[in-house]
Amino acid sequence: MQKADYWIERLELEPHPEGGFYRETYRSRRTCRFGANEPFGGERNHATSIYYLLKYGERSKLHRIHSDELWFFHAGQPLSVHVFPPEGTPSAFTLGDSPHKGEVLQEVVRAENWFGACHTQESAAKDGYSLVSCVVAPGFDFRDFRFAERAPLIERYPSFSAVIDRLT
Repeated sequence: MQKADYWIERLELEPHPEGGFYRETYRSRRTCRFGANEPFGGERNHATSIYYLLKYGERSKLHRIHSDELWFFHAGQPLSVHVFPPEGTPSAFTLGDSPHKGEVLQEVVRAENWFGACHTQESAAKDGYSLVSCVVAPGFDFRDFRFAERAPLIERYPSFSAVIDRLT
C-alpha cells in the first residue's frame, strides 16, 4: 500500500483550510444562476470535484455548505464522516472497502448539514491515511463554506459532545 506522502506528491495535493490535503480536479464549464433569496445568491458552477486526503490524526473540521456533497472512497484506511442535520438526529457513515464491516464506497451529505471526518480507533495506523473524492453540486464555492462553532452544537447535541470536540 502506498503512503500518504506518495499520494500528496503524485496528485499534487495542497493543504485544505478544514484539514487534510486536496486538489480540485473538475469544475463544470456550465453555470446556474440563483435568486437573491436562495442560499447561493448568485452564480455557481453545476458541479465540482476534488481529491481529498486525511492522514491519520488529522480531521476534517465540522463545516457546512449550501450544496449536496458526495463522498467516494479510493484508498487507505476507513474514514468516518459525522453529520449533524439542522433538524433531527446526528448520524455517521464510514467510507471504506469492507462492506461486510458496514463500510460504504460512496455516500452523500445533504446541503446545510454540519459535517466533518476523522479516522476511527479501529482504523488507527500511525502512517495511515484515507484518500477520497468529493463531488459538490451545485459546485463548491468558498463563499458557501462555514466552520461550525463548538458551543452551539454541543448545546443542541450534548450526547455527541466528544465527537463535536474532536471535530471543532
